[in-house]
Amino acid sequence: MDMNFSLAVPGEAPTIPLVRRVVGDVLRGLGAAEDCVGDLLIALSEACTNAVQHGRGDYEVAGLLDGDSCHLRIMDWGRGASEASLTSDRGDLAESGRGIRIMRALVDEVTIDPATDRGTIVHLRKRLTWRDGAVIRRLDRRLTHSAG
Repeated sequence: MDMNFSLAVPGEAPTIPLVRRVVGDVLRGLGAAEDCVGDLLIALSEACTNAVQHGRGDYEVAGLLDGDSCHLRIMDWGRGASEASLTSDRGDLAESGRGIRIMRALVDEVTIDPATDRGTIVHLRKRLTWRDGAVIRRLDRRLTHSAG
């Protein structure tokens, strides 16, 4: 079963905990395991922080729950990240650039689509694990049964 959601929020720091709360509540409500949710929310926070710091105005977070994976897309309308800023190694103690490394450590796939004319899109994908009795498992079985 696929589920989509999206949020359009002002590009201000107080929106980051709000986005985390909404996405976390969706995942927990469906029965995703807490350690999996925690990793995804930290990566999401890093991407949202970059959107707030480097974007211009509002940013969007779109999500797709596709089988056992969660795909998040964080879009801003800033100048777009430069390729050099995405690939350069600034060292372990550098303040800037750690967010990308954190995201890559916590989720299965991170892709960053920078475009100078339309901002930056960060794609996060993580395979989800589920708690016993997860709502999404019951919904999948019910929909499969009613369709067959």
